[in-house]
Amino acid sequence: MKRKYLFIVPILLAIILLIGIDTFHASAKKDVCSTITQGSIFTTDGELIETGYSEWGYNYQGNMFNGMYCDYHPIYRPGGAQYDWCQENYGNDVLIMKWNDGWLSNKDCDGDGLLDRHHGYTSYIGSGAWLTNHIRGVYEEQGKSCSWNYFVKIVAVPSDAEERNNIWYMADGTEIGESIWGSFAIIQSIYNDTCTGEHGIEYLSPVGPGFGKF
Repeated sequence: MKRKYLFIVPILLAIILLIGIDTFHASAKKDVCSTITQGSIFTTDGELIETGYSEWGYNYQGNMFNGMYCDYHPIYRPGGAQYDWCQENYGNDVLIMKWNDGWLSNKDCDGDGLLDRHHGYTSYIGSGAWLTNHIRGVYEEQGKSCSWNYFVKIVAVPSDAEERNNIWYMADGTEIGESIWGSFAIIQSIYNDTCTGEHGIEYLSPVGPGFGKF
């Protein structure tokens, strides 16, 4: 049985709950941005953000998460509404996420007490934001231990991009990648599984896998 699951779906739910995709952050301009070391920035569920790794695996200063899959969102953590479900299905899987400041800054420049997202833009479109997810785990198949991993690169599309049939295209017609979360496109995905024999690139965007293109 292929162990890969579309982890993007539960992560999307988390993003909707914690972020609010493409919401406008109305704010007054500040001369000085607040930083994590000042102790005045919180997560959207009310936890004070500090430097280094949190107990759940987030390193907001370093723009990354490195921990167990079920720890990335409160709904899957102990006491969360879907804790049992996540532990049963993905309790031993490891997730690494990395992002740039366009996706989630390590500063608060709009004064709302939260880390900035697509600061200076009304949405992620055109912001240059990007995110990577790398998830790995082991499952049993007919008494055999199977190792698998999945890696994906996701970018915010440029302001002049056009979406057609769930695919984003550049202004010149070049395909960017499959649409996800409304403002983003998948530009690369890789899947490996020792039991199914799958290995290597699933999708590679014609614009290439590099960041900073938009």
